Amino acid sequence: MRTLKSLSGLLAGCLLTVMAGQSVDAQADESAADGNAKPLVLVAGATGKTGSLVVAQLQAEGYPVRAFVRNAQKAAERLGPDVEAAVGDLRNPDSIAAALDGVDVLINAAGSGVPAADDNMPEHVDFEGTRNLADAAAAAGVGHYVLVSSMGVTDDEHALNRMFNNILIWKRRGEEAVVASGITHTIVRPGGLSDAPGNAQTITFEQGDVPGPGKVISRADVARVCVAALQDEGARNKVFEIYAIDGEPQTDFSGEFAALSGS
Repeated sequence: MRTLKSLSGLLAGCLLTVMAGQSVDAQADESAADGNAKPLVLVAGATGKTGSLVVAQLQAEGYPVRAFVRNAQKAAERLGPDVEAAVGDLRNPDSIAAALDGVDVLINAAGSGVPAADDNMPEHVDFEGTRNLADAAAAAGVGHYVLVSSMGVTDDEHALNRMFNNILIWKRRGEEAVVASGITHTIVRPGGLSDAPGNAQTITFEQGDVPGPGKVISRADVARVCVAALQDEGARNKVFEIYAIDGEPQTDFSGEFAALSGS
C-alpha cells in the first residue's frame, strides 16, 4: 500500500490531462453560444460498465465531461477521443483535488471489482474512495455529488456481504460519509444491474430499502437517472432505490424526484 500511495502521489503531482478532439473549454463555449451552457462533470469509475454509460449519457445531453481514471490509455479506448481524462486514484486525496479543478458537479460510479483484487477491495473503493471524493469535493466547493450505491445496503446479513467482502456494508458507510461531508448529494441505490438497453421500461422509485424479487434495472437506466439528477432541485439531498418494471419509460423524472423524502 505504501508503494501504491507513493505512485498515486506522483500521479497527483503531475496530473495527466488527456485531450483529444474538441477541448472542454470549446465544448462549454459552444453550449453557451447555444444558450444551453451546462456544468463540467467529473465522473469517477468512468471506464466501468455503469460509468461508461454515464459518460455517454452526459455527452448525449451536451455536458462537458472529465473522466477520473487510473489508466489514461484504457480511458481513451473505452470512452473515445472526445473525453478528457484526469489520472489519479480515489484512495489519494491529492489526485482527487487536482481532478476537481473547475468541476461543478460529479457522479461517482466507481465500485470494487467482483471478485475484488487486493488493492480494489470494497473497504478501499466503496468506502474510502467515496469518502475521499466527498471530502475533496466539499472542500473545492463542488455543487452536487451523485453517488451510485446499491439496493440492500441497510441489510448487514445480505448474501452479497458474505460473498463479496461485506460490499454492501462498505457501500453504506460510503453513503454515510457523503452525507457527513455536508455536500449537496443524491444517492442512487439501483437494484440488480443488467446490460439490457435503457429507456424501455418504467423506472420505479422507492425509499426504505425494501427487498423484493425482480428488482432489476439496466445500467443505461441508472445512467439516465444519475444525469437527470444533476440539475433537478427535487433530487437534492435524496436517497432512494430504483428498479424497472414493464411500462412506458418516463421522459423525465422531476415528479419522481419531488415526491421523495429528503435525507
